[in-house]
Amino acid sequence: MIAHVDMDAFYVSVELARHPELRGKPVVVAGSGPRAVVTTASYEARKFGVFSATPASRARRLCPDAVFVRPDFALYRERSREVMAILREQVERVEVVGLDEAYLDLTGLERPKAAARRVKAAVQDRTGLGCSIGMGPTKLIAKVASDAEKPDGFVVLSREAACDRFGPSPPGLVPGIGPKTAAKLADRGIDTLAKLAAAPETALTAWFGPRLGLHLGRLARFEHESEVTPVRVAKSESRETTFDHDLRGLEALEPVLVTLSDELCQTLEREERRGPTIGIKVRLDDFSTHTRARTLEAPTNARATVTRVALELLREFDPPRPVRLLGVRVAGLDRAAEAAGPADDQLALAV
Repeated sequence: MIAHVDMDAFYVSVELARHPELRGKPVVVAGSGPRAVVTTASYEARKFGVFSATPASRARRLCPDAVFVRPDFALYRERSREVMAILREQVERVEVVGLDEAYLDLTGLERPKAAARRVKAAVQDRTGLGCSIGMGPTKLIAKVASDAEKPDGFVVLSREAACDRFGPSPPGLVPGIGPKTAAKLADRGIDTLAKLAAAPETALTAWFGPRLGLHLGRLARFEHESEVTPVRVAKSESRETTFDHDLRGLEALEPVLVTLSDELCQTLEREERRGPTIGIKVRLDDFSTHTRARTLEAPTNARATVTRVALELLREFDPPRPVRLLGVRVAGLDRAAEAAGPADDQLALAV
């Protein structure tokens, strides 16, 4: 028995905890620049069609009365650590998979549903933040179940029940079936999970190849085996920013890279993590993305070292066109995410 804990509108909930006067209003966490995107929207704002990854400019048009709050990722990481610490107090095997979600292995417990409800109550009582929990025999079922009745959901499903409940849903409901694959399936008349589950293996392998084709069929039947892994190695951590307007030339880009390197190293130093590989990411105005990296002899989190190497990589690349996005990362980190918290690559949004 596996449970998936998914915090409800996590970033917004954190903001409402420190700005209770905003409760009940459409609240959108997003930057203010012309290229900013929504990180999270309150359920009141979602009624207007504002969701994560919606361009902030479009969100303002869809919901003119929304209250926009600039994201505070340092606070979100801090509150995430509080939540994950509570989960580990309650359950022995916890796999953190993001700032706002984790899997719990409840196998062998005499009353797993009661244990999951205790977890839910503890998170709410001690942090003031709500969560939804899905439970099932696999991580896949638990993941989909946790999203079925948000917010404040609690759904328990067997594999058969999951197939019945979600059979009429589009294939894209299941993690692992992306928009392009869903579109290809729709072109072949497969627009529900039930149809995909019933599709002949010969047809799926002919369309998608033997590996992906069989995998898609198993996903649709919720046949997925993956253990809860308490220790997830944080392989890298990064900071990046998308510019409001494209920047051209090293003179404009280098100060930004210095600031990003400083922010990244502050986190690495605080969490006592080091890595030997330093890299940069550059996205040009034609949307082509270029990466460069260098591996040092010893792991580091020293600001001077990371900044120096990042600047050298940028100067060597010398972007030939205006730059839309710039980022820096340290890879090969030597501490587990269980102790340090999830990596922040998911936080690299336009702000």
